[in-house]
Amino acid sequence: MNNNYIPVIESLIFSSDEPLPAIEIIEAIQEVDGKDISLNGNDVDYAVKILNEKYQDNDLAFSIVMLAGGYTFATRIDFSKYVGFLNLEKSKRRLTQAALETLAIIAYKQPITKPEIDAIRGVNSDYMINTLLEKNLINITGRADTIGRPLLYATTTEFLKYFGLNLINDLPKPREIDEIMKDEEFLEQKRKIMMNALEESITDEGDLFDGNDKTE
Repeated sequence: MNNNYIPVIESLIFSSDEPLPAIEIIEAIQEVDGKDISLNGNDVDYAVKILNEKYQDNDLAFSIVMLAGGYTFATRIDFSKYVGFLNLEKSKRRLTQAALETLAIIAYKQPITKPEIDAIRGVNSDYMINTLLEKNLINITGRADTIGRPLLYATTTEFLKYFGLNLINDLPKPREIDEIMKDEEFLEQKRKIMMNALEESITDEGDLFDGNDKTE
């Protein structure tokens, strides 16, 4: 591959708001420089490898990773706890415990029907499923071959991006989850989350007593 295309590939990935598949990178280059430009997925992989080596050699805070089938920039894992804390402060897309529970069931059991979800949770999941559909974290993939032909639900590409995964197989195994739950750093992060949630609850209650209704 012509190494002159390495910075071109870098600029395309950097400028994209979404993870950029190799095929789209190749199509963009060939549309500009001609269909006779010989590039394939291995060339893109090679360019990304060279770029990541450069970032690592210069001790930069980011690298290019595969996410939901495409390339995107991401901060290094060394700084994940700092970025994670910042993201926790952004409540716009925060999921409730019940929503996370429902999403986890769908992620690990997909495709799955609502009756099956309800049976595992022990409560009606209509509201949680609708919430996840609105956030485009799950979608309807068809109907089950059982009585009543209930709808089948599965996770989306947006789910992969939301949780920083490339493939659904990258989900942690149950054994790995147990190990994470016992990790001291995780427990500290959990404590901070709970404290933040408590402070927000107290603030909201105080605003209501002051006559400032945030729901308007």
